Amino acid sequence: VQLVESGGGLAQPGVSLRLSCAASGFTFSSADMSWARQGPGKEREFVAAISWSGREEYYADSVKGRFTISRDNAKNTLYLAMNSLSSEDTAVYYCNVRLGSTVHWGQGTPVTVSS
Repeated sequence: VQLVESGGGLAQPGVSLRLSCAASGFTFSSADMSWARQGPGKEREFVAAISWSGREEYYADSVKGRFTISRDNAKNTLYLAMNSLSSEDTAVYYCNVRLGSTVHWGQGTPVTVSS
């Protein structure tokens, strides 16, 4: 299983970023997928999840209405569109998938929101 995040970087408050997660080594189109993040000095927290079909989405209250999770099963890629970024969104963002009893994580992509 390999999950490779990309798209992070330095952003000013209020702007948008889109993160990607390229997945391989498992049947992506059959797997529910999630994003999590870990801010400086904070514990890792859930951000968003999407069902294998893309028909169901779930969000943490802190990002609801600003972030959108999506997927392209033909490209084995998970996305996280982030709008209206604030300093509170500064974190390393990870995509993850639970396969059986194991949760697999990517290496993360850092997002820093600062003026």
